[in-house]
Amino acid sequence: MKERETLGSRLGFILLSAGCAIGIGNVWRFPYMVGENGGGLFVLVYILFLLILGVPIMTMEYAIGRSSRKSILLAYKELEPIGSKWHVFGYFAIAGNYLLLMFYSVVSGWILRYFILTVFGAFEGKSPDQITGIYQEMMKSPVSLIGFMAITMVITVFITSLGLEAGVERVTKIMMVALIIIMVGLGIRSVTLPGAGEGVKFYLMPSAENVRKVGLGNVLYGALNQSFFTLSLGIGGMEIFGSYIKKDRSLVGEAIIVAGLDTFVAIVAGLITIPACFAYGVAPDKGPSLIFLTLPNVFTSMKGGRVLGSFFFLFMYFAALSTMIGVFENDVSFSIDLFGINRKKAALIAGLVITIGSIPCALGFNVLSFFQPLKAGNTVMDLEDFIVSNLLLPIGALVSCLFCTCRYGWGFDKYLEEVNAGEGIKVSSGLGWYLKIVLPMILVFLAVYGLWSYFT
Repeated sequence: MKERETLGSRLGFILLSAGCAIGIGNVWRFPYMVGENGGGLFVLVYILFLLILGVPIMTMEYAIGRSSRKSILLAYKELEPIGSKWHVFGYFAIAGNYLLLMFYSVVSGWILRYFILTVFGAFEGKSPDQITGIYQEMMKSPVSLIGFMAITMVITVFITSLGLEAGVERVTKIMMVALIIIMVGLGIRSVTLPGAGEGVKFYLMPSAENVRKVGLGNVLYGALNQSFFTLSLGIGGMEIFGSYIKKDRSLVGEAIIVAGLDTFVAIVAGLITIPACFAYGVAPDKGPSLIFLTLPNVFTSMKGGRVLGSFFFLFMYFAALSTMIGVFENDVSFSIDLFGINRKKAALIAGLVITIGSIPCALGFNVLSFFQPLKAGNTVMDLEDFIVSNLLLPIGALVSCLFCTCRYGWGFDKYLEEVNAGEGIKVSSGLGWYLKIVLPMILVFLAVYGLWSYFT
């Protein structure tokens, strides 16, 4: 059997894991979630939930991967007790990784198109209605949506086919460093705009009045939801990178660093968008339209907005592409592990499947707009996002948690041995009550409440 590939450095592992976690959820969803949920308190609660919920689940995925040295399906088969069926969820995890990219690639294509439009000055001198028209024109064009999605898939397949270290790790390192540099520059520019101080205050200072307007329960659940989904936990997104690393470092410290980078990007993304909105008299609670409809208006209003807007959408695309590559690496690894084919062939097959599978999502905004699943106004993308975000991710995280903590699975003692191997922060056996009882209860609540609130 061919020896499993490994990452070339600890930095590569950290940046690759962070790159998989850092994506549209950070740079698109987080800023508007802060705007919709009253600002500062949401940010504080989000960080708290990230530490007590996201980091433990991440260590479990890393531990499963590092102990088994396999992708998620074969990892469960390797570690589960004889005769048990934990590996069945592995098939759902594989499907989840494919399905996630079938709509993520389409949104990444939107960002790529907006980057090109901004570079060539398409928004300059345009009124808000004209900017809205540009967005609507894009959504009505099957050729545009499928074309930019396909470009993103070609880039993803090419990088991944170069190899784990030579392609995935090397390119992700470059993108992540560039992303952080661009973000910091944009953040400094945004907070120094005239009138941006009120936006910074709204963003970072908890306000009882803002919380009352939204409702404390909504703020808490929104932060809980965001802290969990931002790390792409539940379908083996982090497990695969655990399978590529050695046992010289304990896994808690690595998870904290990755979660810290993920949080840094999310918070700086908010510092870019929210103060800029306040500086130009735009409400920050515009929901998903904040990036594609609201911010182009902001950039056209400010001096040097074309350059700043170009860098903003470039950083957005780097964030989206890093997640594309990270999740796609799962799909490639599945084929290599299950069928024994080489990396280039695995990347090509997975790329073709995802590209073809992404077409219904792209057509859901135009040709297939009549198809409104689940509830009125939904699109194919909403259905796919619902399956991944409301079902596979929370249920998958619950499965991973129970697998690592109950005696009918891999077991708490084996998890502790693996997660604590190497130098660094250790998990105390005294936390067993939290990891075995409290954490699963939170995950059950997240799954059930998420489904209930979606339909009500």
